[in-house]
Amino acid sequence: MLTYLMIIGALRVTGRRGVRQLSIFELSIILALGSAAGDAMLYHDTPLLHAAVVFGVVSGLYLLFNRLTERFPKFSDWLEGAPVLLVEDGEINLPNFTKQNLTQKELFGELRLRQVEHLGQVRRAYIEATGEVSIYFFADEDVRPGLPIWPERKTDKRHRVEQAGQHACACCAHVQTLAKGELARCAVCRHDEWIPACDAKRIA
Repeated sequence: MLTYLMIIGALRVTGRRGVRQLSIFELSIILALGSAAGDAMLYHDTPLLHAAVVFGVVSGLYLLFNRLTERFPKFSDWLEGAPVLLVEDGEINLPNFTKQNLTQKELFGELRLRQVEHLGQVRRAYIEATGEVSIYFFADEDVRPGLPIWPERKTDKRHRVEQAGQHACACCAHVQTLAKGELARCAVCRHDEWIPACDAKRIA
């Protein structure tokens, strides 16, 4: 019972952020508290005082690091991570994207949850320190042809273009105008698979 009350107290210290999407630092805090609480709750020979000391130290470190991250932005970026630009003007930022532990399938899934049909609707998309993806959209009049992200459209990938028109690179989403029967490499990433671009307006 006392251990449970200490857990509640520690979560009160960490605040509401501790029970939402967690940054790497916040996750490490929760794991440390869980380990200390588990030992005290499961093993009768573990002194409760030890768990209380761990809770106090970990909660103190949390408050200290929060103050430091407020005063020193670079320390915050190192500790918790900084937002990373993944999609820029309808195209995947490959140098940034390849550094993330994220697949194209996962990124497109996050975008579909926000009713994105193709990347030409997306002005900017960032992966935040919490792992969530934040999205900024083009206005309807500024939507451009882009790579469709429906799972079914993956089967439309072709090396040889079957119909003339605008096609999106299946790797980076760069759009090029291609002739029927053309075999082409992307001007940005040199990939050679294409999907017919989509220019539909976004329906929220």
